[in-house]
Amino acid sequence: MRPRRFLPSTRLLLAFDAVVRHRSVTAAAAELDLTQSAVSRLILSLEQQLGKELFTRHRKRLVPNAAALTYQREVARALDMIQRASTAVVANPDGGTLSLAVLPTFATRWLGPRLGDFLKRHPGVAVNLSTRIQRFDFSGEVFDAAIYFGTEDWQGVHHLKLFDERVTACASPDLVAAHGLNAATDLDAVQLLHLESRPNVWSDWFQAQGMAARGGDGMLMDQFSMMIQAAISGLGVALLPDYLAQIEIADGRLVPVLKQAVPVRGAYWLVWPEERGDLIPLRAFRDWLAEEASGGI
Repeated sequence: MRPRRFLPSTRLLLAFDAVVRHRSVTAAAAELDLTQSAVSRLILSLEQQLGKELFTRHRKRLVPNAAALTYQREVARALDMIQRASTAVVANPDGGTLSLAVLPTFATRWLGPRLGDFLKRHPGVAVNLSTRIQRFDFSGEVFDAAIYFGTEDWQGVHHLKLFDERVTACASPDLVAAHGLNAATDLDAVQLLHLESRPNVWSDWFQAQGMAARGGDGMLMDQFSMMIQAAISGLGVALLPDYLAQIEIADGRLVPVLKQAVPVRGAYWLVWPEERGDLIPLRAFRDWLAEEASGGI
């Protein structure tokens, strides 16, 4: 049983969170639709319940101390989780909710067009998507699972491999017409576009063309969407995963350069913490995603 002393009411926590965020009792009172004196009383009640001073009183101002700043970060996260859970149970009381962190371009170009099939098969399940590029600690987040690119080394989670990475070098029709790009050595005359999360991909690609591994200078970006637009604008040659390359090639915005679908290091994975593994929406999504991934990109 949790000691009630360390479980303040949401009324106290909302007042505390607002005062720390705004650094102002007046602004916090306006946000909460309370009087300033009511907010001050709530803060005092919280300090008394915890047995810990959280603010310095200075000329009728409440100045949060170091303990308050640390506490507020955790309180804000907890309030956000409660709000999300409450929203989910009201919006979808029967089927459950799946909160998924996913790579931005993967979400819009691969998962998004397929997600309607999952929702059609599981009409009671609501899926919430948020983009994440970097890995994170599930214990401090509201996510049930995540889709990421890399190797099977995310600590403290279970892994489901979706598919390996295969890339195609792509350039704008004008860039190809101007430089030919009929051999790997022709790429010395153009700029190579790099992605932060794929530091070795150009080396892998050159090796697949029978050349020594190399990376080279070029423009560095953090998302494929930016890289695609840069390639379409003729700024250089981009190495794109096949699920992206084929869309741009089919639409005529980009053309393939040399060998296509080159296997490189890394794969796409679905991961989830052990304590979420038995969630019914996650189990349904995991089975559906495995089926979709087995069909290729």
